[in-house]
Amino acid sequence: MLTGDHGYALFDPFRKACPGQYLNCGIAEQNMVGVAAGLAKAGFRPIVYGLAAFVPIRVLEQIKIDVCYENLPVTFIGDGAGVVYAQLGTSHQSTEDIAALRAVPQISIYSPCDRFELTACAQHILENSRPAYLRMGKADLGDVHRGPLTDWASGDLIPVTNTGASYLFVGTGSGVKLAQQAAAAIGNADVVSVPCLKPFPAASLRKLAEGREAIVTFEEHSIYGGLGGAVAETLMGQYLGTFVRVGIPDQFSTLCGNYPFLMESHGLAPEAVEKQIRRALDASIQYKR
Repeated sequence: MLTGDHGYALFDPFRKACPGQYLNCGIAEQNMVGVAAGLAKAGFRPIVYGLAAFVPIRVLEQIKIDVCYENLPVTFIGDGAGVVYAQLGTSHQSTEDIAALRAVPQISIYSPCDRFELTACAQHILENSRPAYLRMGKADLGDVHRGPLTDWASGDLIPVTNTGASYLFVGTGSGVKLAQQAAAAIGNADVVSVPCLKPFPAASLRKLAEGREAIVTFEEHSIYGGLGGAVAETLMGQYLGTFVRVGIPDQFSTLCGNYPFLMESHGLAPEAVEKQIRRALDASIQYKR
């Protein structure tokens, strides 16, 4: 376990239990990735922890060259993804990490929505010997699933509800909770979660998308290059219905406040999301007429 001067209290139990397996590399994140690459070449399985604004964004070049180019089994954990570090401003928020890493070869990208998906993603990462990024928020929004996901394969979406409804709401990370709230408000919508964004579960999505009148994606990430982009790329040429991307618009956080305030300022409060989707659905109906 390597950290860049983060999470002292968080790692105290681990440091006491495994003192020889904990390394605080200080505020030198680029160097920390190089150390992790060296450890991986020596036969270890390094796990690199940092805020998502720093891991992967600050160390993108080192992830690309030191780890992915060598295809080394290094796991990167980006905590506080999205805008959950609301009071600390844009420097500590990460709304572009998925987009940045999707373009880097070799690396897998995971974005669990609750503790059960987190466990399943971690198990899958450790069963494979390739670079991986585990994206975590810190909003503590509660469970989506009722229990452990013992039969999940990373190549599949996870249906939260699958009744054959007209609309399909596709979420990742904290976006799954937002999708559930929107589905409850709008109705006639199934909700699915995407814990693994790369490799993207294209076959699973194409199957679930069949016959839907509208598809909406939900993510605490820029609308560019994240889940919405991956869904659009996958369904291009197959799906001709209404498509809506719910996420961070093309803007920085210019205000500080608590997490709900920041989500509201980016148009991601449940009421604003509901209005966005209803406008798109109404526009589609008018167009068809």
